[in-house]
Amino acid sequence: MEIKLDRAGLPDRELLFRLLQYSLYEESAWDGNKIGNDGLFAYPWFDDYFTDPAREAYLIRSQAGGTPLGFAMVHPYPLTPPSRRSVAEFLILPPYRRQGIGLSSALACFRTHPGIWEVAPSYGSDGALRFWEAVIGTYTGETPRIQDGVFRFSVDSPLTNAANTI
Repeated sequence: MEIKLDRAGLPDRELLFRLLQYSLYEESAWDGNKIGNDGLFAYPWFDDYFTDPAREAYLIRSQAGGTPLGFAMVHPYPLTPPSRRSVAEFLILPPYRRQGIGLSSALACFRTHPGIWEVAPSYGSDGALRFWEAVIGTYTGETPRIQDGVFRFSVDSPLTNAANTI
């Protein structure tokens, strides 16, 4: 399936929020995040993705028809120096997993900014750990190493247009 990575803007805010809620629900099985009395999971940085130009949210869509397949949220506030970019959130919806969509979407995100990136897989999720090991290993051609729960790796070449078809 051909996909595209679209930078999320204000018109995409509600869709991104709903996808993020699904992601937070999935992660709550192992990270202990509790749902609020309003039926939502808290995510204090969500609005920052629409007010802080350094934060970027991407919708992952099918090229044909634009069906939402998932999303990625990245920012330049890493957990560990000398990293310059961090994957804050990443989700491929279950019907679209294990088809290479996650791999190609993650690689497209990495190529939006050269430099040292970091990814901290969801704590306690063996599936997330295996996914990121495979993605980073494919990208770097090396066995990725995780230290203190964080993968670090270098990205050499940026995309010329982040809204690329993959």
